[in-house]
Amino acid sequence: MKTTIIILFFLFAGITGLKSQDNLIVVRASILDGDTVPQISLKEVEVFSLIVPKSKKRKRKLTRYVKNVKKVYPYARLAGIQLRKYEHLLLQAENDKARQKLMKQAEKEINEQYGGDLKKLTFSQGKILIKLIDRETGESSFELVQELRGKFTAFWYHAFAKLWGYNLKVRYDPLGEDRQLEVIVKLIERGQI
Repeated sequence: MKTTIIILFFLFAGITGLKSQDNLIVVRASILDGDTVPQISLKEVEVFSLIVPKSKKRKRKLTRYVKNVKKVYPYARLAGIQLRKYEHLLLQAENDKARQKLMKQAEKEINEQYGGDLKKLTFSQGKILIKLIDRETGESSFELVQELRGKFTAFWYHAFAKLWGYNLKVRYDPLGEDRQLEVIVKLIERGQI
């Protein structure tokens, strides 16, 4: 009887011991003063939050700003995607004439697809879009027009934009002036707002 109990005990202990092996996690460890200390590498976590103002007026302004960024951000993403697509096609073009034809086709395609929506943007949404295009492409809107359409066209686009209060040469500064915009974009990308 004792032998049967001992055998059942070891059998039961063996079965539960095997079961616990399913959840085995192997980690690096170091020995510190005779103790084994596990070393676990954690993923980097970025902590940020919106700076919410105290006054009602500024809260409304922030809410409107977030709304504008949410409306404009998809267009900036599309601009980045389209730019990469057309840069690849432009590199494959045989000569300048083929490049110009391709650019006119691209401009026509973009105007047909998004022109109506872009014309409905407000002034502040337009300013946000210019900065977000710089964020997505790494180049200011002026530089993009200059590369794709030429210096003369870029000069006139910039001059015309200046008449309406826009600056195509403005750069995106995520650590300075555009810190709040960067936080909003990251929150949008993570689906938190």
